[in-house]
Amino acid sequence: MPHSSHSALTSAPLKPSILTSAPLASATLRAGVPNHLHASSLFEVSAVTAEIAKTLAATAVERDRAGGHAAAERELLRDSGLLTLSIPAEYGGLGAPWPQIFQTIRDLAKVDSALAHVFAFHHLQLAGVQLYGDKTQQRTFFTNTVNNRWFWGNALNPLDKRVVAHTLADTATEAITETSDGEYKINGIKSFSSGSVGSDLLTISAWHEASQSPLIAAIPSNRSGIQINPDWDAFGQRQTDSGNVVFTNVILHKGEILLAPGTAATAQASVRSQVAQLIMTNLYLGIGLGAFDEARRYSRDEARPWFASGVQSTVDDPYIQHRFGSLWLLLRPAIALADQAAEHLQRVWNKGEAITVQDRGELAISVAEAKCLSHQAGLEVSSQMFDITGARSTSARYGCDRFWRNVRVHTLHDPIDYKLRDLGRYVLSGSLPEPTPYS
Repeated sequence: MPHSSHSALTSAPLKPSILTSAPLASATLRAGVPNHLHASSLFEVSAVTAEIAKTLAATAVERDRAGGHAAAERELLRDSGLLTLSIPAEYGGLGAPWPQIFQTIRDLAKVDSALAHVFAFHHLQLAGVQLYGDKTQQRTFFTNTVNNRWFWGNALNPLDKRVVAHTLADTATEAITETSDGEYKINGIKSFSSGSVGSDLLTISAWHEASQSPLIAAIPSNRSGIQINPDWDAFGQRQTDSGNVVFTNVILHKGEILLAPGTAATAQASVRSQVAQLIMTNLYLGIGLGAFDEARRYSRDEARPWFASGVQSTVDDPYIQHRFGSLWLLLRPAIALADQAAEHLQRVWNKGEAITVQDRGELAISVAEAKCLSHQAGLEVSSQMFDITGARSTSARYGCDRFWRNVRVHTLHDPIDYKLRDLGRYVLSGSLPEPTPYS
């Protein structure tokens, strides 16, 4: 079973006693990593992100063509210190605000949306620990993530009920079984498990039949009974390691349960879906901006003006200028709404347990607005760029098609029509979206 050699966990349960009284600071730099590729403070994040983006861009076309697991590039992210970006400073992390986290995701997505996706979903799992976990679990998982440079993967989808619950006497294969001391045994399969290959920890969900509710936990990726399959074969986002994870009699220890079956829903916990939706917003927006940048570079450096244009340079063609102006008017409002939604999330996040249903609902509207515009901008720019760049730009050596393929695959995560419906209901009646894993 593939898993990262960096994992310090075995099948033993996580316990608070594994914490050190003085966790290693996020500034700790592994030997041989250049300083300009490692962020030790929030002031260095932007510069380090730019350097990493430059490195990823150099091989992005080739790696997109090859697909598979980007092991070396994930090590680059691991070494960068950016895996601690969302971890609170009290646990040794960089403690970045959400607007800075989303900007980092967007900047990476401009050049490599697959690696940006894996990076973003790592931080989504950490957000889940903050929203679902207690203080002991937060200290355990966060401190060890900093100290051991853990990379988190996702096997959580509460709507996927192929891992279901049975009683102790039931020997059916797809089951959650609870033992007397609060442990669980799970069986089944999870799809779309982004970042699972090469991960150190997984956030998982399973369906508890008796309570008709989900269980959410965080467990080592190398736990006995876990098989992580590198079988992702979509035509886009090809290096997101989003294949299937199979669980066979996997034990979940009590301290690993972030959300026990039957736990009453809270407005605070439901904010996780808004973090996820804003991650996608910034991935789509990053892809659109990346396509725009590539179309501009090609037009300036390689394109030939159309014979009837009467100009010497493509960028002087008024129709090309018109196209760029039109595409920018798709991107600019998407940027504005994405930034506003990130600030909105931060305000709500800061309320902690005091978050109300109204707070959460108003945030969901802001996020839906931003996501719809980024969805549309990403698809339009990545498609219309070819009307600007022309036939020669379709050569495989440029890899320009990757922008459309990546955003097309990722925008299918959840239907935009239901976001538009939610917005329509809001403007017509003032009703806020129903909290779900997607809204």
